[in-house]
Amino acid sequence: MLTIKRLDLRDAHILLAGARATAESMGLAMCIAIVDESGNLIAFDRMDASKVSSITIAQDKAFTAAAAKKATHEYNAANVPGNLVFGIHTEVGGRLSSVGGGLPIEVEGAVVGGIGVSAGSPQQDMVVAQGGIDHFLAQG
Repeated sequence: MLTIKRLDLRDAHILLAGARATAESMGLAMCIAIVDESGNLIAFDRMDASKVSSITIAQDKAFTAAAAKKATHEYNAANVPGNLVFGIHTEVGGRLSSVGGGLPIEVEGAVVGGIGVSAGSPQQDMVVAQGGIDHFLAQG
């Protein structure tokens, strides 16, 4: 039998708070999704004035990071014509994201969830996602 480490709702709220504070400090309105280790949504925050299209994108980034246990920008670097992984973004019903802004959340070496952020540039999304993780880990 497996013992699985998983984020709970309190953890998700801590991650959201850290990401939101980072986004606000950058003057950005973001969509932020937190998922469990299987990629299932736990919590979501759509800041005022964020992009409607970013609702789904943030959730897909979080899903990818948790379910694949890999940052979305890592897929971006590999998902180019000629590479064997090219086209990975079309898998799982198109839910796998190769756009920066999705990060796995690790605790004691285990992926316990994922965070996905969308509405800024991929670099901005990555900074905000990392801000959420940093805030969460600082609480530990």
